[in-house]
Amino acid sequence: MGKLKLAVIVGSNRSESINRKLAEALVGLVETQVEANFIRIDDLPMYNPDLEGGRPAAVRRFTEEVAAADALLVVTPEHNRSLPAVLKNAIDWGSKPMESNVWKGKVAAITGTSPGAIGTAVGQQHLRQILGILGSLVVGGEAYISFKPGLIDDQGRLAEDSSRAFLQTYMDRLVDLAARLSQTTAEAA
Repeated sequence: MGKLKLAVIVGSNRSESINRKLAEALVGLVETQVEANFIRIDDLPMYNPDLEGGRPAAVRRFTEEVAAADALLVVTPEHNRSLPAVLKNAIDWGSKPMESNVWKGKVAAITGTSPGAIGTAVGQQHLRQILGILGSLVVGGEAYISFKPGLIDDQGRLAEDSSRAFLQTYMDRLVDLAARLSQTTAEAA
């Protein structure tokens, strides 16, 4: 088996997103094991069932990229104690039509960061619930990261030893679970 195909979705459309920086650092922890694809979500129109008959090109691109991945990493900020609208919109597009739900059977890891003490804990819980309902297998454990100066160095790597070790274990768990499920699926075919 080659490298694991990892879809990375950053739940922020901010150009200098700290969550994008965290996502890039996380991919760096497993870069020898994965082929990462950062999937754009800021160009998706607001979900509207009236568009289902002729899905916009950005929606088709998005759903094809998620469907092609072996695993999913979502790194998101928290907006008003929930997930950002841009991320919820992407999830809605990916879940429709129900028989083409791209989240079903997808191994997913969820994390995020904010300057606050509890990171994005509440937003992650909402996202965990939504992806679980849609049939994703969400990696156990919680990764609430408080973004503070020095967390990520100038080369985009996690600079703090304890955070790096914790997040290495979290990312290894994602890669291991996705690889096991891919192997089991291949053997059953």
